[in-house]
Amino acid sequence: FKAHRTGAIISLGFFLLFELMRRVSPATFLSTRLLRSAAVILMSGQLLKNGILGAIKERRPNADTLTVTAVLASVVAGKPESSLTLLTLSNCAEMLTTLAARKARSNISKLVALDVRDVWVVDDHGIERKVPLEEVKIGMTVTVHTGEKICVDGEVVSGEAAVDQAAITGESVPAAKKKGDRAYAGTVVSLGELCIKVDKVGDDTSLARIVHMVEDASTRRAPVQNYADTMATALVPVSFLGAVIVYLATRDIQRVLNMLFIDFSCGLKLSTATAISAAVSRAAKSGILVKGGSFIEQAARIDTVILDKTGTITSGKPAIVNITTKDGVDVDLLLKLAASAEMHSSHPMAISILNEVQKRNLEIPEHEDTKTVVARGIEARIGKVDNFDGGVVLVGSKLFMQENGVTGIFDVKKTSPTGSFIYISGNGELLGVLEIDDPVRPDFKRAINRMRYSGVEEINMLTGDNKDVAAAIAGELGLDGYRAEVMPEDKASFVAKAQSLGNVLMVGDGINDAPALAYADIGVAMGTGCTDTAMESADVTINSEDPLKLPEFIGIGKQTMKLVHQNFCATILINTGAMMLGSLGLITPLWASVVHNASTLGVVLNSARVLIEPKKGRQQNTH
Repeated sequence: FKAHRTGAIISLGFFLLFELMRRVSPATFLSTRLLRSAAVILMSGQLLKNGILGAIKERRPNADTLTVTAVLASVVAGKPESSLTLLTLSNCAEMLTTLAARKARSNISKLVALDVRDVWVVDDHGIERKVPLEEVKIGMTVTVHTGEKICVDGEVVSGEAAVDQAAITGESVPAAKKKGDRAYAGTVVSLGELCIKVDKVGDDTSLARIVHMVEDASTRRAPVQNYADTMATALVPVSFLGAVIVYLATRDIQRVLNMLFIDFSCGLKLSTATAISAAVSRAAKSGILVKGGSFIEQAARIDTVILDKTGTITSGKPAIVNITTKDGVDVDLLLKLAASAEMHSSHPMAISILNEVQKRNLEIPEHEDTKTVVARGIEARIGKVDNFDGGVVLVGSKLFMQENGVTGIFDVKKTSPTGSFIYISGNGELLGVLEIDDPVRPDFKRAINRMRYSGVEEINMLTGDNKDVAAAIAGELGLDGYRAEVMPEDKASFVAKAQSLGNVLMVGDGINDAPALAYADIGVAMGTGCTDTAMESADVTINSEDPLKLPEFIGIGKQTMKLVHQNFCATILINTGAMMLGSLGLITPLWASVVHNASTLGVVLNSARVLIEPKKGRQQNTH
């Protein structure tokens, strides 16, 4: 930016000096032709270097080669001030273009900057003391007061507060935080006070992951950017060829300069790069982290969406709504055995069991060992508990029980249409059944409608849950289809099959979704409870519980590609028109340069429109 600004000021200064000299003392103006030519060539030093060395290195002319040729042609023709006009306008346009591009790229780092040097740490005696942020370690407890920024990731151990999480989730409404909730670095306590037990600091926090992901995304080019670069390079010889033809036909150096002062490459390259960069930045500000520009382009082509159920369509916070036990089996014993088996599991169903045990103030017995059977359940060996003499406990689906030869399996009536059953057996005999209900996220129906409005033709659901629950949710949301009781590898094969018919976006949040996320054209890990494995496998991470972020991401992709295509058409049409006018001598080199640079700046500013967010509550038309 500074280099272009300095170049613009110097070239504009010399342009005004030469113009003043021409008007005040024409004789002096004519006698300083060599001096004027030398000044112009000196000011074109960097262009000369880029144009000549670049052409030699790439073995083909580039946009700078074209500009250098125009400068040298004007000097040879005895009209160096013509190219001085080009240099002035070019530097001014580059300066403004750089500003627009910088605006598109820089917002996110400012948005999520910590700007915190010290933090309040609670010592072993319960006394708060201020220490430098660098000294905060995992396991410490920090206190954050009203108006302060949270600088660690951790679990709230005490206190209540309204927390602005816009930097992480993109949601403008503050979230209520209380004991047991997660808190994230980069968020701000709007009102209240929280004590947070630290489990992530520095580069391990969600904030650092956002920054690194956005930085990495800027280095991963979209295919349309490569296409724009290839097209721009291919069109440079067109300007040279036009200049040769015009010269042979007219022998008019002014018309030749018109042809050389116009090129297509600036508008094509800069507008495309700015649009993709602006889209990644806009998405990040909404809590949508995109790993590369290619996924912005791919989002515009999505016509099939596949959704995981638990933690994606549903809230991922299930609760026990009914408990049925075998005659003679105590409810508390059933919960103790289930909690012991699920003690170290992070699955939402396991968490609902542990929460129920905590509510009842029951002591969880230790287990000797456990074995997880994916998409089926958990097998645990537990010692004596109350009137259970100890042995093998299975916790999982009805199919899991049947596969292991469990006896005494009985039917249970649902109390909720979307409820799921967890069966618990001890030493090969069914002890009881827990009914767990995980409600559909608010606004998911609206999210489905908006995705269809954006051009998505088919929306399906995959779940390891039973068919009755899957059918109830699919009917409620108006989905096109569903697959129930699927294994992780089945999810991946379902996605692969769907890819043969369209462009697939897969949404999930758990370890069992990772293979499918990796297979999809775009894998999206959604929710604040996403596992690290899911986020690593996914191409996009949505740090929010709001399902409306899904159609927003697709909309950003479609809007971006719509602007890119607009810019392609505008650049080619405007510059082609200017070249035709220039070849006919209807415009001067000055106006040829003005038209070229104005069109370049115009398409770059058009690309920056991606940064403008639509008004809340209104669906943006992406067609």
